[in-house]
Amino acid sequence: MLLSGLLAAAGAAHFVAPKGFDAIVPKALPGDPRRWTRPSGVEEVALAAGVAQPRTRRLAAGPTGAFFVAVFPADLQMAADWRDRSPVRRAVAYGRLPLQVPLALWAESVRRGAGRAS
Repeated sequence: MLLSGLLAAAGAAHFVAPKGFDAIVPKALPGDPRRWTRPSGVEEVALAAGVAQPRTRRLAAGPTGAFFVAVFPADLQMAADWRDRSPVRRAVAYGRLPLQVPLALWAESVRRGAGRAS
């Protein structure tokens, strides 16, 4: 349930405060950044709903791990853009980089655990 809550909160934040997410959309992606921010938020909320339900948890946890890997370029963009910011902001940006690994592993752990609970 904790993973579901994290996903739901992050997904909702894409709509409540989208500018921060827009800013980290990789520049290589075409179009307006909001074009990527909103669907990413929808995906996180959908994954949260899937992970929250015991019947869909195993099915949703696999794509959740893939999602964490897929958004890594946004973390790279943030780190590149924030390299000249204050030491605290740089630490936040650089600290996000390795975070995707434990998040993806957490999703895999939830997927495996859901298989045993069924």
